[in-house]
Amino acid sequence: MIVWSIANQKGGVGKTTTTITLAGLLCQQGKRVLLVDTDPHASLTTYLGYDSDDMDKNLFDLFQIEKLTQQSVQSLIINSEIGGLDIIPAHMSLATLDRVMGNRSGMGLILKKALLELKHIYDYVLIDCPPILGVMMVNALAASDRILIPVQTEFLAMKGLERMIRTLAIMQRSRSREFKVTIVPTMYDKRTKASLLTLNQLKKDYPDQVWSSAVPIDTKFRDASLKRLPASHFASGSRGVFAYKQLLIYLERLAIDES
Repeated sequence: MIVWSIANQKGGVGKTTTTITLAGLLCQQGKRVLLVDTDPHASLTTYLGYDSDDMDKNLFDLFQIEKLTQQSVQSLIINSEIGGLDIIPAHMSLATLDRVMGNRSGMGLILKKALLELKHIYDYVLIDCPPILGVMMVNALAASDRILIPVQTEFLAMKGLERMIRTLAIMQRSRSREFKVTIVPTMYDKRTKASLLTLNQLKKDYPDQVWSSAVPIDTKFRDASLKRLPASHFASGSRGVFAYKQLLIYLERLAIDES
């Protein structure tokens, strides 16, 4: 089982789009995919057509379980209408975790331990992260084999990337482990000077971490969200989906090289 977290401390950079599109492409390959929505805003949960307030159970309940077992973790999972794709939904109550349980011993490793109970059930787990550093992001990063950082190709987004890289550096020192990072340029518009300059700056500043291509602006992503479908299922021939197909090929090669 391979676990990827999609994270950035800046909102609006394409985290949820990246998560759902990669998940859809993996499902089309016949892979079994679990999505974990760790954002209290529940964007990923809503994307798939679920109202987080109507869910009997959600990710918050994971932190109430006294003993993690395969059965107890599976009880939180919803089977989506997309073949091979399941989700552990988010809820606004996740925003209270830092205040209610933030100081509890071992809080940062609960998600990792839970996913280990599912390692023979899923091929991939994709975790959509909140834009703030807290218990949920710490859990997601600790559980990950690789962290994908979508970065909008504009200069303001570079500041968000710098904060994210600093956060990872702090966590690496405290946990004595190195995070594998892939920076994913998103919302690229080759017609604008700002996009071109930002993409070049990313490649200059992070040559060993940035994906060499970029995901273009594509209205099909918005249209797909209205249909509650991954863009891979809604508009498989679109330029945006083609870019994510290339990204997935790149990530799969990295996973093979690291295995």
